[in-house]
Amino acid sequence: MSQETKYTEDNIRSLDWKEHIRMRPGMYIGKLGDGSSQDDGIYILIKEVIDNSIDEYVMGAGKTIEITVKDEMVKIRDYGRGVPLGKVVDVVSKMNTGGKYDSRAFKKSVGLNGVGTKAVNALSTNFTIQSFRDGQTTLAEFEKGELISQTPLEASSARRGTRVIFYPDPTIFINFKFRSEYVVKMIKNYVYLNPGLTIVFNGEKFISENGLKDLLEENIHVDTMAYPIIHLKGDDIEVAITHSKTQYSEEYHSFVNGQHTTQGGTHQNAFREAIVKTIREFFGKNFDASDVRKSIVSAIAIKVMEPVFESQTKTKLGSTEMGGELPTVRTYINDFIKTNLDNYLHKNPTAADAIQRKVMQAEKERKELSGIRKIARDRAKKASLHNKKLRDCRIHLADSKKEGHLDTSLFITEGDSASGSITKSRNVNTQAVFSLKGKPLNCYGLTKKIVYENEEFNLLQAALNIEDGIENLRYNNVIIATDADVDGMHIRLLLITFFLQFFPEVIKEGHLYILDTPLFRVRNKKDTIYCYSEEEKQNAIEKLTGKPEITRFKGLGEISPDEFQHFIGDNIRLDPVMLDKEQSIESMLEFYMGKNTPTRQDFIIDNLKYELDVIEE
Repeated sequence: MSQETKYTEDNIRSLDWKEHIRMRPGMYIGKLGDGSSQDDGIYILIKEVIDNSIDEYVMGAGKTIEITVKDEMVKIRDYGRGVPLGKVVDVVSKMNTGGKYDSRAFKKSVGLNGVGTKAVNALSTNFTIQSFRDGQTTLAEFEKGELISQTPLEASSARRGTRVIFYPDPTIFINFKFRSEYVVKMIKNYVYLNPGLTIVFNGEKFISENGLKDLLEENIHVDTMAYPIIHLKGDDIEVAITHSKTQYSEEYHSFVNGQHTTQGGTHQNAFREAIVKTIREFFGKNFDASDVRKSIVSAIAIKVMEPVFESQTKTKLGSTEMGGELPTVRTYINDFIKTNLDNYLHKNPTAADAIQRKVMQAEKERKELSGIRKIARDRAKKASLHNKKLRDCRIHLADSKKEGHLDTSLFITEGDSASGSITKSRNVNTQAVFSLKGKPLNCYGLTKKIVYENEEFNLLQAALNIEDGIENLRYNNVIIATDADVDGMHIRLLLITFFLQFFPEVIKEGHLYILDTPLFRVRNKKDTIYCYSEEEKQNAIEKLTGKPEITRFKGLGEISPDEFQHFIGDNIRLDPVMLDKEQSIESMLEFYMGKNTPTRQDFIIDNLKYELDVIEE
């Protein structure tokens, strides 16, 4: 009989605030990551500090925020009122301490629970905060949340405000790297929501005059708009709406008190409902809701008293009340849209006609596809998707209807050897594998019908659960894992074309990645170094003594499962697929995937030397 485990007072332990944050960082900032994803923890750290500066601006203090991100350092300086000098240490090191509990100071604040900057402090190797206020200043310095020093109050002629400098802890954020594209996207959202605010990032100024209208223009090329953006504003609400000529699914950008609610919530649900109801009443027809919303590209921002979010990272609104004497969130948004959108359509018949044509076109396409969709679903079931094509992760196997989880990933790969290696070396709890059969079809210029008729696309769509849009995307990270040769590059391009053609929001919302695997293995009897470039290979050769053995990996199948787990575990390297706003999706696809024009031939010839250099390696 086994000895019973003792359970006494000695087993009871109380953690102080910083120990708890460092032990359970996911509770405070969501997933950790290495910076390859826009919702990785290092960006949440930046956001938590900026949120405080934004709240100062909202309260009428400080029109400029300066942000510097260099290597592993972040510096944020605002020109707000400055933290009260006697509380500089408390606000970043004592839980449930902050000015936002006093609704007189912060009526509609982003951060309400007094945790944000404490998490940044605890998860940084070095954190300093300096406040300038009333002609005086003080600075406090911390290491991993522990106060190291604080300067006494001294006179200062600097402008009032607060400056925070921090270095994320590399033992928590393994191999992290800041990507300026993600920081810029965050900054742009802040200025869209706060017209008149200037944010300077690494010397570049960002400012918006037209709010959410500017946001939509950033996300949809003018040539693909079915009609000019409808921009409506109220006391606590702002919306922008248009439909895309080329996009198939719905796209929403929603915000609460300046917070980007990437997972939507009660306000986004009410907004979707209100648009359908208003369109139906305006045209006097009971249109199907999916037809009204198909191809919509829109944004909504509301301000709520003491909002309730469903997580510390505030990505989904749970509040049903606006606060004060205002009606519920649902009623408030419905009334606003009904009145203002209806008025706009009466005054702008050209836009109304464009919307009606768009809805009727969607209705026609839906009816044409209805029979094909049923056949495709039946075909997916008969193909035993979850047995042959998809090796799912346990999180989803436990609940087949479970929506996307922050930590789940799907590797899309081609060939039995490659998919076999990844399947054997993956984390079975959170990582799934989808096996392609041969090269995908070039779907440029084809209609959505092909997604259902083509077996590979139909099964991939079913695996991702994106038939009706990405709201229920089953995997947060969709990773293309192909060989680093010409065929692998071609498959990669064909898959990206599939997403750009039919599901561009998967890319726009930062879900699509390319798996970066080593090109070389350099080893001697004692050490092994995996190299991702020619430069890394040369450095490894110089580092290892003797005459090391050099292996060139030409395909994923050549990497054994034991080795592969090093590249898809904690040290995984992902390259996010991003869109250039200056170029429309349509023109980009036409150039790369359309007919073989002289212009593209010249492009290929000009870039051929690089490709040959890679192949010769």
